Amino acid sequence: MSLIHVLDDNTINKIAAGEVVERPASVIKELIENAMDAGANRIEVEIMAGGTSFMRVTDNGKGMSMEDAKLAILRHATSKIREVGDLNTIGTLGFRGEALPTIASVSRFTMLTRQKGDDLGTRVDISGGKTPDIIETGCGLGTTIKVEDLFFNTPARKKFLKTNHTEGSKINDFIVKLALSRPDIEFHFINNNKVSVVTPGNDNLFDTIQAIYGANVADSLLALSLESEEVKISGYITKPSLLKSSRGWQTCIVNGRIIQNRAIAKAIDNAYKSLIPKSGFPLAVLKIEVPQRTIDVNVHPQKSEMKFEDEGLIFKAVYKAVLDAIRPASDRRLGEVAAVVEKPRPNYTMEPMHFVPATEPARPVSTAAYSRDSAPRTIYEAVHRSASQPSISFATAQAELQQARQTHYPAVESQETVAESTKSFGTSDQSMLTSQADKSELTGQIDLSAADQNGENAPQADGDGQALLDADGTIIPIGQVDLTYIIAQDAKGLYLIDQHAAHERILFDKLSAMADGIPSQQLLVHQLLTFDRKEAALVEENKELFAKLGFHMESAGDLDYRLMEVPADVPVSEAEDIIREILTGLNEMHETTAKEIRQHCLATTACRAAIKAGEELNLRQMQILLEELSHTPFPYTCPHGRPTILKFSSEDLAKMFKRTGFGF
Repeated sequence: MSLIHVLDDNTINKIAAGEVVERPASVIKELIENAMDAGANRIEVEIMAGGTSFMRVTDNGKGMSMEDAKLAILRHATSKIREVGDLNTIGTLGFRGEALPTIASVSRFTMLTRQKGDDLGTRVDISGGKTPDIIETGCGLGTTIKVEDLFFNTPARKKFLKTNHTEGSKINDFIVKLALSRPDIEFHFINNNKVSVVTPGNDNLFDTIQAIYGANVADSLLALSLESEEVKISGYITKPSLLKSSRGWQTCIVNGRIIQNRAIAKAIDNAYKSLIPKSGFPLAVLKIEVPQRTIDVNVHPQKSEMKFEDEGLIFKAVYKAVLDAIRPASDRRLGEVAAVVEKPRPNYTMEPMHFVPATEPARPVSTAAYSRDSAPRTIYEAVHRSASQPSISFATAQAELQQARQTHYPAVESQETVAESTKSFGTSDQSMLTSQADKSELTGQIDLSAADQNGENAPQADGDGQALLDADGTIIPIGQVDLTYIIAQDAKGLYLIDQHAAHERILFDKLSAMADGIPSQQLLVHQLLTFDRKEAALVEENKELFAKLGFHMESAGDLDYRLMEVPADVPVSEAEDIIREILTGLNEMHETTAKEIRQHCLATTACRAAIKAGEELNLRQMQILLEELSHTPFPYTCPHGRPTILKFSSEDLAKMFKRTGFGF
């Protein structure tokens, strides 16, 4: 008996479905592309339960006769090509002839179609790839395809689908991109009986973008245009001040086909490189036209990628088109754009070092500025107060540092004396702690033993120089490096603290401890936030979650929400960005518990609300930051796992300076 045999058609179709039909969004994409190729100018899509239980695509295209309908459900049957030479000049979206039979092999499939001039249409019913049932029936012009119970006969495939919300969002993204590729077609998308996307279909790309993303985005659009012998580019990009946290807003359309291409994405990034922070991406809708002979669209089963004959030419063309579009706006308001996009950073230059004689007395320092009545209680208060008050001078800071050193580290003759002197600050006696707290207001001293007096979270010995605080150590802030890292010291080592990561950890632990909801502050002037339809649906679904996070919003229109309260620890200027980043995270999360969603949202809120790299802190602000960090349960990493503190012990420093083995 032969070991090799030919597979039956049903098995072949299911294997092909694994390439073409990855998820419900893949089905919608194939069906809409067929409708577009059929000449439709109105396409309606309706889904339930993320497309897993029900999908329907209705178009007003030219439809099919009964004979064509019978052939359309056969493998490799297509009207798009006739011979191998046609592959070099494909001008349609679908051409493989696999979509309908592969979809029908893994679902309960129904097709209604009628072409102009026919009195009756054709109905085709297929259940799981079995023999089709084909009859005449009455129906409207065009084609309607209904797909139910996707993957009902392939449970292994169904098991790997994400949540209904995630699958619905994928479909929404596909429809948005298809609508942008064809502004001449009127799209309607209905998700769980709610209208999610509606486009005008007036062949105006600007109006289509406005209908999808809203008026605020439309106001930030910049038109781009480039035309040469080999390539033509048109479309829109946004000003550098309007950014998203992912590339989901970027749509690339080549010869009417939506694709993903690294060279094009890199060209956009390079054009914006000097204008935006590393974490942001602008909206971009690029329509690129090239000769059909210079591309290969058959390199991916889902035709989501494309191969260019000369990728370098495409890169240069896109880069120039984007750069020419943003350059006029940059030239007009270069300073204004820079202020919005990135905070100015000082230019550091190497200057000669000046040494002060050790005998020169330090300038006397008044401690009135650090009295208990006027001292800020949180790092937020300290940072924001410094914006309106001049920071202390370097000489004053040096004098304070000298005073702190004399208070805590007097001249000693041996290391044991230093250890004994430092150890006294680790006592659990309440009066000693109170006295020490009074001193810290004046000197900048930080008692790290207060973080865990019982030793439950006491750090273990660290051999790698990683973040580690001695249980009996007293840390004194010294200054900043690159306005990003705080330098501090104690009797036995040197510390580098990432100010953003440290404050992020402080805020995250503080917010996590508020189980009943985060305290919020009312806004004197309410903010009006405008979302696209997908974001608005997420806000409505998670309104209770936002309220617990301290963001109180109420509907003020179809896509508008009025922001009335924000968390007490969040600057008002950061509130909208935090909300939009939380929505992005909610949209990208898969099957999760309520606890995981809350943890993600708290981490996002803490990250966006924390002080940033590039913010100047004086010694008092550094002191408050270290004090609050010492009282967090997990001071050594931020909520995302990055280290907050690096410690270099005396032994580590000795090894670095190769003092090991020397007696001096």
